Amino acid sequence: MATHANPADLTGPAAAAPVVPGDLFARHQTIAGLRALADFLEANPAVPVNEYGETFHMFTRTGDDASAAALVDQVAALLGVPVIDDRPDGGHYIAEKTFGRVSYRIVHIPERQKRDHRARASYRDNIVLGTDRATGDDQHGHLTNGRVA
Repeated sequence: MATHANPADLTGPAAAAPVVPGDLFARHQTIAGLRALADFLEANPAVPVNEYGETFHMFTRTGDDASAAALVDQVAALLGVPVIDDRPDGGHYIAEKTFGRVSYRIVHIPERQKRDHRARASYRDNIVLGTDRATGDDQHGHLTNGRVA
């Protein structure tokens, strides 16, 4: 697990992206929506909620790995939590804080992991799995037997 940098020390390409007016509008709408949802759930106790809570995911949108990791570092500092760095094992760079049964998680998926995922997914249409093992028919009546397309 890595520690996060002090946001005040972030300069150059590793600095977090500045907030722009469009982001402020999206932020306002998100906060208003969360408050409206909380009010709705409180006023309607018959509406079920997930027993184990929910996670509000935020994925970094910056253009390069260094600035995306810097943004996660900055948010981790604001949340007062350590960064979870699974990049050496092919994973993500994450900061998360739980508020009761609701969590906020910011995730950076490194470009290498994105490329690897796209490469693996490029084979998806080349393999067709049959849904009826006895007949080898898929849902449309085509013989498949799990054969390569």
